[in-house]
Parts: sequence; structure tokens; C-alpha cells
Amino acid sequence: MAMSDPGRPTGLPLPVEDSFFELLIDTLEGLDRPARGLFLQRLLKSLTQIDFTESLSLEIWERIVDRRQQLKQLVGRPVALKTAMMDVLTSYNYLRQPVLMEYDELKKLQVNAATDPLTGLYNRRLFEEYFEKELNRARRYDLSLALIVLDLHMFKDVNDRYGHPRGDEVLRLAASTLRHSMRTSDFAFRIGGDEFALLLPQADAEQAATLGRRIRINFAAVMQPHRMDFPLALDYGLAVYPQDGDQTSVLMKVADDRLYEMKYANRPQPAQETAPPVPSRRVTDRPQVEGAVPGSQETGEAPPVKSPPAKDISPKPQDEVPLTGQPSMKERRKWERISMAGKNAFARIGNGAEMRVRVIDMSHGGVALEAEGGAIPGESFHAVLHVPILPATRVRLKKLYARTGTGLHTRIGCQFIV
Repeated sequence: MAMSDPGRPTGLPLPVEDSFFELLIDTLEGLDRPARGLFLQRLLKSLTQIDFTESLSLEIWERIVDRRQQLKQLVGRPVALKTAMMDVLTSYNYLRQPVLMEYDELKKLQVNAATDPLTGLYNRRLFEEYFEKELNRARRYDLSLALIVLDLHMFKDVNDRYGHPRGDEVLRLAASTLRHSMRTSDFAFRIGGDEFALLLPQADAEQAATLGRRIRINFAAVMQPHRMDFPLALDYGLAVYPQDGDQTSVLMKVADDRLYEMKYANRPQPAQETAPPVPSRRVTDRPQVEGAVPGSQETGEAPPVKSPPAKDISPKPQDEVPLTGQPSMKERRKWERISMAGKNAFARIGNGAEMRVRVIDMSHGGVALEAEGGAIPGESFHAVLHVPILPATRVRLKKLYARTGTGLHTRIGCQFIV
């Protein structure tokens, strides 16, 4: 993906070595410990020609960061990371066979620190840096700047039904679609799991919307041969400087809100959303036979046809109530549920005599449990949630509803109590 534009600087603004080492600090903070250890092991070997263990590599890195802070206090000004690095490696006699790093190797490490390894797009660290830089440039020269944020609609279903390798393939296809759809002067980033962002210098709202539509069409064409059995798509929202705001945080919020507007506009809406109020539904739910005479609303007479069994019109559980009107982005996220199907997710509840129940799904605001034998706790209770990836978490729950299904299984919808 090209990041050059005639008439402006290309690449990172700092010299190559300083740019890499400064970027390295923030990048390593975002990695988990095993990945950080492996990266540092390779980096230190390229500098010293010594095969350090991953644990020792992490320890040396901590010494380097501490030494940099000490030097800063001693001289009263910031000290380059590479200065502290050479000081530590020399003091521990790790530079017995000092060598100069090949430029190509350093460049490769620099690229790895600035890009997402799965998709090859630039990472969130660079997105924040370039967003601020391009916004400052737009202010200085009175230019427009468009931001597009995108995510994959129903991407979680790909991982749940087809596995994470297939999900990774979809992410790479999405990234490839972005590269082939945008202009050479545009920047593309992966800023989260299935979230992407584009920066479009000197683009207005119409140009940004046109690009967003083109990306959706191109991605649909790319995914067509894969024959997914659900509507996987790239949703997007856009914001343009200066009309939508003049700060990065404001533009991000506007684009994010518009993304969720598109996401929920494209989601199939349950018939309940437009149904009349409950008192009139028992009449309107009856099918009208062609040629039959409707009953009189004044007398309440039913049409002369056989009515089907009455529908269940009891209020739905709170976590299943469809969104109506234009809910806020906070509410959308609060009630958007994450299915735990196929995962070993469970909770232990009760005081003293603990009972184990399944975790069916979770959201920001609560959790749905499934208990066997009709065992239902009180209106509020403590539970310890055991969910893959997350540590065991003790929470207090308030029961919102309980519904018995097949096999004496009871679904219990709960809300987190702060």
C-alpha cells in the first residue's frame, strides 16, 4: 500500500533508526508477553549475535527502559532509546562481537513494528499518528480530510461456524479489498479485531461516500465464491473535516455513530418493531382470508374464519427486545450479545451450595444463563463467570426474566449490578 503523495514527505517523520526504536516502545506494550519475548529475542540477536532466551530478552529490555529513565534524570533532557540500549549491552558485556545491523534488516523490523502482521495494513499506533498529522495539515492549508471507519458485519459468525483460520482469511480479503479500492494517496489501517480505518486527504463527503459504496460492492464480489450462509459485509461510517468537526476524537465519534446507523439499518428487523400495541395485537394477528368480511371494531366480532392458536404476546426478555427508533450507540453496544455457543462457558452461582449453569451469551450489560431442572436463584445473586480467554470473574447479577424451554432447561436473563 503506497503512503506517498507528491509534494509532501513520505515515510515516518523521524530518521530511520530513531523512528524505529521510538515506535518499538509503544508497539511492544501492545503485545502479550510471549510475542514480546520472541520479538526481543530476535532483535537482540541481530545486535549482539548472542542467542538469548525469551525470558532473558525480556529482562534485558526492562533494564534498557529503566536505564533510559535514569539517563534522562542525569542529563535533564530526553535520551534516545538506542543510547540506553548500547549502554546496557556494553555494561553487561553483551557486545563482545559488535556488528552493524544491515539496513534491510532494520527496515524489516521497522515495518513489522508499524504494521499489522495478519493483514499487512498499518496498525492503530500509526493510524493515530497519521490521523493527527493529516488533520494538522488540513487545518494549515485549509484542505478537507475524510475519515472512513469500517467493520465486518456478522464477522463473529465466521469464527463461530467456520473457525478462526477462516476468519483470518476473511480479514485478509477485507484488507486486500481496501488496498485495491482506494486511491494511492489514501491510507488504510487495521485498528481492531475486525475494524479498519481509511484516511482520505483532500476528499469531501461525496467522494468518501462513493469510496465506501465501492468497497462494499468490491468486498461482496470477493466473498461471493466463498458462499457464506449469512450476509457478511463491510459496513462503514464516515466523517469529514471541517464540517463534521475539527478534532480527531470528534471525527472518530461521528464516523463511529454513522457506522452503527448503517449496521442497524442493514440488519433484518423483527416484525414486532412495527406491530401495534399489545391490546390490539390479538385481533390483528389473525390472518385475513381473501374475500372474508372483516369483523366490526365496534362490536368486536371476529371474521368468519378459524383463528390459529393465540400467539405468545407476553413481554420479551430485556436482552431480546428489538431496538426501536434510533437508540444511542451506548445502548446498541450494551445489548449487543456475544454468543457462547460451542465454548466451555459456565457460571457457578448460589450461597454455599454452589450450582453450575451454562453461559449462553453475554453483553456489556448482562448475561444469559441456562439452568437444568428448573432451578432458579433469587432475584439477585452472586456468580463466578468462567469464560474462555477471560479470567474467572465474580459478579453480582439481577434476574430480569426466567423462561422454561425444552427438557426442563430454564433460560435466565440477568443484568450486571454495579
